[in-house]
Amino acid sequence: MNLLISIAGRLSALLALSLATGCSSLGGTLNPAKYDSMTCAELNNAVGDIAREISQTAITRGKVANTSVPNWLLGGARVKTAVANRETARIEKLKQREEVIVTTRAGRCPKSAG
Repeated sequence: MNLLISIAGRLSALLALSLATGCSSLGGTLNPAKYDSMTCAELNNAVGDIAREISQTAITRGKVANTSVPNWLLGGARVKTAVANRETARIEKLKQREEVIVTTRAGRCPKSAG
């Protein structure tokens, strides 16, 4: 009985994680013009915020990838792979945003170009 509860708990955690990840991956398009009006300090903060988001997303992706899915759970491995792929796509989008901000910052704030 305890084994069944443990498995059900893992399953519900995996499903909750996949639903939360699906909602968090909804985002707008990349708009470089919005960074033109930011100050150097704001650009630095934006880079830090994006770096933090990338780290948190990578941690989540690692947890999902290391989740043990029972063999009897049909489609469980596919869900796990889909969630991990979604997190990878989110990381790529964040890296693109980071590149735009760093490029903008390098052009306007030469001291913080590195």
